[in-house]
Parts: sequence; C-alpha cells; structure tokens
Amino acid sequence: MQTIQHWINGAYSSPADSRHADVTNPATGKVSGRVALASAAVVNDAVAAAADAFPAWRDTSLARRTQILFSFRELLNARKGELAAIITSEHGKVLDDALGEVSRGQEVVEFACGIPHLLKGGYTENASTKVDVHSIRQPVGPVAIISPFNFPAMVPMWFFPVAIATGNTVVVKPSEKDPTAVNWVAELWKEAGLPDGVFNVVHGDKEAVDTLLEHPEIKSVSFVGSTPIAKYVYEKGTAAGKRVQALGGAKNHMIVLPDADLDLAADAAVSAGYGSAGERCMAISALVAVGGIADELVAKIAERTRTLRIGDGLRGTDMGPLVTKAHREKVAGYIEAGEASGATVVLDGRQVKADAEGDGFFLGPTLFDNVTPDMSVYTDEIFGPVLSVVRAETYDEALALINANPYGNGTAIFTNDGGAARRFENEVEVGMVGINVPIPVPMAYYSFGGWKNSLFGDSHAHGTEGVHFFTRGKVVTTRWLDPSHGGLNLGFPQNA
Repeated sequence: MQTIQHWINGAYSSPADSRHADVTNPATGKVSGRVALASAAVVNDAVAAAADAFPAWRDTSLARRTQILFSFRELLNARKGELAAIITSEHGKVLDDALGEVSRGQEVVEFACGIPHLLKGGYTENASTKVDVHSIRQPVGPVAIISPFNFPAMVPMWFFPVAIATGNTVVVKPSEKDPTAVNWVAELWKEAGLPDGVFNVVHGDKEAVDTLLEHPEIKSVSFVGSTPIAKYVYEKGTAAGKRVQALGGAKNHMIVLPDADLDLAADAAVSAGYGSAGERCMAISALVAVGGIADELVAKIAERTRTLRIGDGLRGTDMGPLVTKAHREKVAGYIEAGEASGATVVLDGRQVKADAEGDGFFLGPTLFDNVTPDMSVYTDEIFGPVLSVVRAETYDEALALINANPYGNGTAIFTNDGGAARRFENEVEVGMVGINVPIPVPMAYYSFGGWKNSLFGDSHAHGTEGVHFFTRGKVVTTRWLDPSHGGLNLGFPQNA
C-alpha cells in the first residue's frame, strides 16, 4: 500500500516512527494509501529547510524567479490531466470538475508570472532639498499554507505561486483526506528548477497545525476551512505575532427575482448547488425565490436534478461521492433534520443508486422547499448536495435574509432588471457577488475573500492583496554627502 510522505528540502521524508492515517477512494470506499502524520519535530525540519533556503531565494533575481514560474506553468499545463485524476481518486469530484479546479489554480500561477510589474516601488526625487525617497516591497520570510480537502490543488495555488514569486519560502500542510495532489505539485516545482527548500510539504493533523502556528520562523499563515477553525488559526497565529489570512465557511444565497429567466436560474441553481457534491465554499445552498415564482422554479430545478448521473467521477458522471463516510452520514443527518422540522422534501438523495463499484460515500442531490430561517438546513453550513428554497415576498425581504446571515462569502442575484442588480451589488453585505452568475469566483488578478464570519484577517487571497500579504513595505530616504548639510541639529527634520 502506498505511503504518502512529507516533502522536505527537495526530497521525500517519512520517519519510521510516524503516525499514519488512511486515505480512501470515496467512490469505492476502499483504502488507497496511508499518509504520514507529522510530529512537531518533522514540522520543525520543514520550517528549518524553508528558513535555510530563504536568504538565497529572496536574493534570486526577479528574472530568474519568473523563468522558474513560467517553467512550472508550462509543465502544469502539459500534465494537468495527471493532477486531475489524483484529485478525483482521493476527493471524489468528477474528472471534469477536477480539471476545472486545476485550471483555475493555474490562473494564479499565470498571474504570478507577472510579478516584476507588481513588485515595482515608487520613487520621488528631491522630496526635500537634495533628498530622494523611494519605496520597495520585500518578502516576509518562510510562510505556511494550511489548505482544505475540497480543493486539494486550487486552494494551495491561491497562495504559493504569489508567495514564491515574491521571494518567500513555503511550507504547505494539505488536508490529510486527499494529500497526494500537493506532493505531485512539489515534484513539479523541482522539475521546473525551484531550489530545494523553497517549497516543502508536511502532512498531519492538529499537532502539525499548532506547530506551524507557534513556530517563530513562520512569518505568515494562509488558511482555508471551516469558520470555527479559521477563527482558531487567526487567534493563535496572530497571538504568535504572525500575519494571518484565514478564510472560513459560507452559507451562500441566490436570489431569483420575478423578472428573471427561470430556465437560466434553474440551470444555475442545479450547477451551483450540486457541483462537486456541494463541497464548495462557493456553492449555492440557499435559494430565495421572490414573489410568486417559487412553484414554477422549484419544478424546473427538480426536473433538471432528476437527470443527473451520480457515481464514480472517472465514469463520466455528473456528481461524485462525498469525501468520507463520516461526512456522508453528517449530511444525511441534516436531511433528516430538515424533514423533521417541516420543510418539504422535493427530492431525497438518501436512496441514491450510484454508478460505482464497492461501498462509496454517495448521497444524491436533495431539494427542500418551504424552508424557514430557523431550520438547521438553513442556518448551518452543510457542505453537501442539499439545496434549500426559501420563499420571500419582496426584494427587501430577500436582501434582509442575506445581510442578517453571519456568513458573507458569496452570493448571486438572477434578474433582467439592471437597476435591481446595481442596487443589490451596492447593498448586499457579502464579499463576492454574482449577477446572473451563480458562483462568482473572481479571476486571479482580483482577490478572493468574503466578509463577516467568512474571513478572519484583513487580506483576501491572490490578486494584489495577495502580493501585499506576502511582502512588507520599506521606505528609504537618501541624501548623498553634501557639506552644506553638516553640523549638529537636534530638532525634528523639517522638509524644505
């Protein structure tokens, strides 16, 4: 059985006395490998490798860094099918979805290839008499990335291309549920010419996370996961003096106004609600039908959902399994709770017949109608293929639901009214907004991040905010030797 090892200083490493955890193929339910779980000592070794590599990488020219980034991009583009297959085998999402994940991550690599332009400082000549001032941005040092199971390639790629391009060294702690993707990336970096120690991978659980959060050599932490853990990472990391960006959970609403194209809205609701089995932080899990359209819209959503093929993601299906048996049972529990609380079960995914071998962790698409804001299927982030339809009389009532929600990650409105759309983008208290776009994930040159309990910290992922997160500003004031400025003067300098 395959043992998934750590990647430290350009080579695989797995101490003989390591603890291990099983890695499972969710489509079959079979154990496919064992992943080593890092002790504090192993994490310390990885951080030491990153710290040792930092001075040389920081001083590597932008021209050379960019060459390596371009090489990595070309290798990734040529072989991304390999990475997609790894993702499907350990996460369960269908192969096309996995390929899309890799492609969206690649956009950040391409963004980082333009880093020389993004690191340009400013220069002011003669700010005071014969005094010049210029600003520069410098890397912060070794950085940590703690990534979730639902996007084992894309989410780390939100961070490490920018971190590496700006001159930092990296330690990634991927999810132990699907760890192989990041190891594959580490090998690709080496093939692209990245020096040993610049990109390191440690697998593990809370012990590894806490060691990274407390280690004095780690200067920043980037995290994506549930809100309780994001809050924990932010508090523990900042208490240790680190800068932290911790992206948390979501409860994304999609408003459909009476003037919307209901066929388009139904297509979008099915795609955004059930893609990747709902295991996306940008999934639509609450649809707010405004006015008298709910009956027709729910019928259209149900009609489309019944056509979906559920099964092994390597068999050309539309939706795969959930990531673990425990998570499958948790989501099924929410379906039971929704039914018990009085929501109308339009489609029940608990008895799905999946196209797969073995005992995979399948749960079919589930559609609830007449959901109210006090039900757990509405209040909680389920992270599964469960779509809840809430009915609202007016736009104002629908908007109030979203703004009252403790999460603020993504949202969408479907309408043909430009005035209503403009009002929504202005009034909604959410970080990423789609207008007739159900999953408004920004391009790499914009920043990804939510509001409220969906983000702890001041910086979103990638884009210019990512560049600023992984660099520190420095301002240099210069005056070359000039006898006219000699002599003692204990007063505070005045510009003249």
